[in-house]
Amino acid sequence: MRPRSSAKDLSSTITPPLLSTSSQRRRRRRRVGIGQFLRRAIKSAMAEESKKWTILVATIWIQAFTGTNFDFAAYSSQMKSVLRISQVQLNYLAVASDLGKAVGWSSGLALMYLPLPIVMFVAAFMGLVGYGVQWLVLSGILSPPYFLVFFLCLLAGCSICWFNTVCFVLCVRNFTENRALAISLTVSFNGVSAALYTLAANSIDHSSGSLYLFLNAVIPLITSLAALIPILRQPELELLPSDGVQRDSCIFLILNFVAVITGFYLLFLNSAATGLTSSRLLFSGAIFLLVFPLCIPNIVHAREWFRHFHSSFKFDGSGFILVDGEDLELHKESTGQEGPLLVKGNGSISHRFTNLNAGKGEGCWESLITKNQLMMLGEEHAASLLICRVDFWLYYVAYFCGGTLGLVYSNNLGQISQSLGKSSNTTTLITLYSSFSFFGRLLSAAPEYMKFYFARTGWLALALTPTPIAFFLLTASGSALALEVATALIGLSSGFIFAAAVSITSELFGPLSMGVNHNILITNIPIGSFVYGLLAALVYDSNGSRPVFDFAMVTDTVGLLPLDLFVLGLHFSSWVGFQCDLVLKN
Repeated sequence: MRPRSSAKDLSSTITPPLLSTSSQRRRRRRRVGIGQFLRRAIKSAMAEESKKWTILVATIWIQAFTGTNFDFAAYSSQMKSVLRISQVQLNYLAVASDLGKAVGWSSGLALMYLPLPIVMFVAAFMGLVGYGVQWLVLSGILSPPYFLVFFLCLLAGCSICWFNTVCFVLCVRNFTENRALAISLTVSFNGVSAALYTLAANSIDHSSGSLYLFLNAVIPLITSLAALIPILRQPELELLPSDGVQRDSCIFLILNFVAVITGFYLLFLNSAATGLTSSRLLFSGAIFLLVFPLCIPNIVHAREWFRHFHSSFKFDGSGFILVDGEDLELHKESTGQEGPLLVKGNGSISHRFTNLNAGKGEGCWESLITKNQLMMLGEEHAASLLICRVDFWLYYVAYFCGGTLGLVYSNNLGQISQSLGKSSNTTTLITLYSSFSFFGRLLSAAPEYMKFYFARTGWLALALTPTPIAFFLLTASGSALALEVATALIGLSSGFIFAAAVSITSELFGPLSMGVNHNILITNIPIGSFVYGLLAALVYDSNGSRPVFDFAMVTDTVGLLPLDLFVLGLHFSSWVGFQCDLVLKN
């Protein structure tokens, strides 16, 4: 017979399991707490990492909808008719729009004293006034004098330059290691502005040229409001490890692939918009392609996937980088990544870098070229120091004889198509130029993924070659197909130059002063626009009254005299580009 258990015995047998269960619960809670902490930490890190990519996408939006100067040809003929002005006077209005870039350096100064969002909205309101009042003029509501319209074009052009400066600053601040990739990607979308505005206008009324001015006034302001929240949530600046730089390069590669799809979408499907319904559907698809990049960084930030991806694709080096890796790291340490983006003083650095003149001869030519030459790459230059550099003026002339030509050509597309008696094809030419300019800007990032070294100025010289080929094609052939092919080649060449020039300015004359220095560089745009555009306008007005319109006459009257100057300028700029490559070569 078993003895009866006492209460004490029962408590002794029950208590240990209860204590054990309580201990397990505490351990489980501790494990759950650690797991939640890790998940929150990872989520927070991912959120911080995704902030800069959200800013990049917001910058893409700004660039895509603020290239409003590229659709000038869509309403220039109507403006000429309403204002009752000559082709020379119309050319002055195009020059006024480009002249706004001459005072674009003011945006760099504004960023020294004002927050970046305020500078962005100042640009938006300048465009609202500049384009909005012009829309009222073409609508017959206002009849201002010519000089006031000239001032409005100047104000609108200045707003574009301020928007560009804001985008450049955002890229430099948030992508210190992959600055060139960020700038080339975002700037490329500036080339699709004309195609996007064409779709937007066709979605409302395809027969109204003045509608472009209304859209130019309103859409940049709406885009600024959409981009405000990401800009206000900028992440803290920190240096990325080597694997982080490679991971970002992979994301840029995917974003460039999506950008190529966007370009082909706008190029091939834009002509399919035959009615309001199809135009609205295609415009909605374009908006989706602009919003879709927001999802990409979050998807590809899976660590295990990236490890597998990097095991297959190694980005060992860039063929589009002027500064050696060790020099770049030393430059980062000496300048400091936490400092302000724009410097006020001299900005020169006392640390020793690679001497670019080592081993060079001392002949007369070498002495002339190397006078006031850059002693190192990436040295910060204030404006007073910049204008004393021979390298800067070589670069200035190369840009004057290269990228400016494409801009002048695009401004005259309306008159070229009108002279052909095919004014209805103006939007097709604008879309063609815009799309290939977009592809050219994207191609400026391709050398970043090449393993062999080639200086940026060398790529700039190579990018100039399609333009003289295009002009030779126009003189050799009298077909409308030749006009379309030439327009595509010129857009491709000028797009590459526009995008690559930003990174060249940053790496030649310092990333911290880039906001001011690049705006000094592009002061050549209004000068070139005036010189080349005036020559074309004089020839156009002197022969524009002829009743017969054929391609041979257009080639002779509109393109022949400027063509000779264009080809001469392109050959000279190619020479300057290669000379800059020799001067700056290590």
